[in-house]
Amino acid sequence: MSSIQNPKSKIQNPSDFTQKLQDLMQRVEISSFKALSRAAGVSEHQILRLRQLGVEQMRLDVLLKLSQALKVSLNELIKNFSQVELVKEAELQSQELLQQLAHIRKEYDRLQDQFQQQRQVTLQEFQQSSLQQLESLLVQFPTAAYKAKENTQLTAVKILPLIEKPLDKLLQQWDVEAIAPVGVELPYDPQLHQLMEGSVQPGEIVKVRYTGYRQGDKLLYRAKVSPVTVTSEQ
Repeated sequence: MSSIQNPKSKIQNPSDFTQKLQDLMQRVEISSFKALSRAAGVSEHQILRLRQLGVEQMRLDVLLKLSQALKVSLNELIKNFSQVELVKEAELQSQELLQQLAHIRKEYDRLQDQFQQQRQVTLQEFQQSSLQQLESLLVQFPTAAYKAKENTQLTAVKILPLIEKPLDKLLQQWDVEAIAPVGVELPYDPQLHQLMEGSVQPGEIVKVRYTGYRQGDKLLYRAKVSPVTVTSEQ
């Protein structure tokens, strides 16, 4: 008898067909492969070939006997146990996977664009809020600087409030506070202070030369300090 052959098939080790065969056997209440061998009148070796390799290289008479025992048509048996069908199924799954990946990529690009747009909006809102907080400084400081240049007798201390008030308001709005005012003498804490010169031990008295800042529990900048025994210009 002739056999089912597929010279174009390149699959040497396809997925095991055992589960498919067991499903068909359960439908006709055949409990074991040995019982199927007796019911179909074929050897157990032929059934093992069907489980491991499918219908390729099997004789048509054997397949016909198995189809009758399993109560399925020969075409259905060939379709369910064909390596070619496995290849088609794998190709379909690959195409679906590629489509899913393309969809995911498209959604990722869309979210990236949305994020960039939102980031730009947030940046603009931040800038506008900052400019509102600094409005008095932006408006009054150029005028104060102009007057200071016109009148060299005008002391700088008189224009300091124009800078300090809007700056203090902005820092308060952002929950930013100074670690210590400039000129204050206090115990040295290496966690909060950066020594500019000399050497001191934690707890020894230092003088703040440049103030530091923290925002809530987060340290932004350590205050720059120097030993009180060392004279250093601010």
